[in-house]
Amino acid sequence: MILVTGGGGFLGTHVTQALRDLGEDVVIAQRRGPSPVDVTDPASVRELGRRFPITRVVHLAAAGLGDGSTLDKLWADTLALFTVLRAAYEWNVERVVLASSIGVYAGVTPDDGYYREDVPLPVASPHAIPAAKKIMETVAAVQREVPSVTARVGAIWGPLGRPASPFFAAPQMIHQVVRGQQPAAPADDAIDMLYAKDCGTAVARLVTTAELRHSAYNIGSGRVTSNRELAAAITRVVPGARIALTDGGETQAALDVARLRADTGFEPEYALDRAVADYAAWLADHEK
Repeated sequence: MILVTGGGGFLGTHVTQALRDLGEDVVIAQRRGPSPVDVTDPASVRELGRRFPITRVVHLAAAGLGDGSTLDKLWADTLALFTVLRAAYEWNVERVVLASSIGVYAGVTPDDGYYREDVPLPVASPHAIPAAKKIMETVAAVQREVPSVTARVGAIWGPLGRPASPFFAAPQMIHQVVRGQQPAAPADDAIDMLYAKDCGTAVARLVTTAELRHSAYNIGSGRVTSNRELAAAITRVVPGARIALTDGGETQAALDVARLRADTGFEPEYALDRAVADYAAWLADHEK
């Protein structure tokens, strides 16, 4: 049985569905609901091991973007990491997949436009999220008791995601279009975007693939998508869509996903137009 912490959240919901599609039994740990689990509380997490035969873990739970001070977020994320790893050690699990972020590459300037997993990461971080992820990756790399893999997740968008992101414009653009509004965005801002359902599949492959050769994997599309490309896709798919593109923008590096493809066989199923159509249809049904 596979434990998914944060399994009721944005990414967790898609990872859980992908695992179930693969025929896996899944137990969800989430802060809210009829049986809440506090992943910062060892007793709360250990109780899951007494109730379920947990063999693998996907650790997605993290402090929210608006949850307290930077110190509060770092404390909660680090405490949850140690709590989950300690429980996984006691349960003798086969593998723990730890959700990291494309943000750990901040400050890296690749010559060929691709972030690769073997590049040295700067110690400094511009935000609490990549800071917490670097702590996590450092701990995962130095400990030997629990077989662990880090998944450096790119810019993910899709059903259940936030209507706006401080890191890329796609969520706000599609949400506003579906509401009949006119979003505005820099035309040439570009980032490695991956649809949430594809991200769920990629993480599910990392936790279920029998043999992995590396300790860190990028999860993305392997290419950058600009707001100009996204706007064109939205206008093709959503009748009457109006988007105001402004000049300029910044192109970030793409995630090199060669490791992920080679070891798990993962390939995205949602090209841009299909992702836009799927998300717009979901929003039309869920945000009336």
